[in-house]
Amino acid sequence: MPDKSWKRAERVVAKTVGGQRNPLSGRNSRHTGGDVIHPKLYVEVKYRQNFAVTTLMREVEAAAKKEGKLPWLGLQPARLHTRYYVIRESELELVIKAISTMPDPDEGYTL
Repeated sequence: MPDKSWKRAERVVAKTVGGQRNPLSGRNSRHTGGDVIHPKLYVEVKYRQNFAVTTLMREVEAAAKKEGKLPWLGLQPARLHTRYYVIRESELELVIKAISTMPDPDEGYTL
């Protein structure tokens, strides 16, 4: 029987970040509540027909292409003191290399 598309998406994401798909994601898991088992990352994978953020990112990609630059979308929710960034998977390797030099999660981070 062919694999469900959302399971395939979880496997691809897990492989990309150097983890493995959590077969019992959610609170039933003994590993992590996320969709990917990884020693440093909590990864949740959403598989849907469309996301509002993809529309924004496509606009950023088109503008970046005109200037020959890498598209990164920064999201700043009003009245929150954090930002989120959307990048293409092809640039994710840069971020993963940076994460690999982070301290062990058991030592804790300040987010």
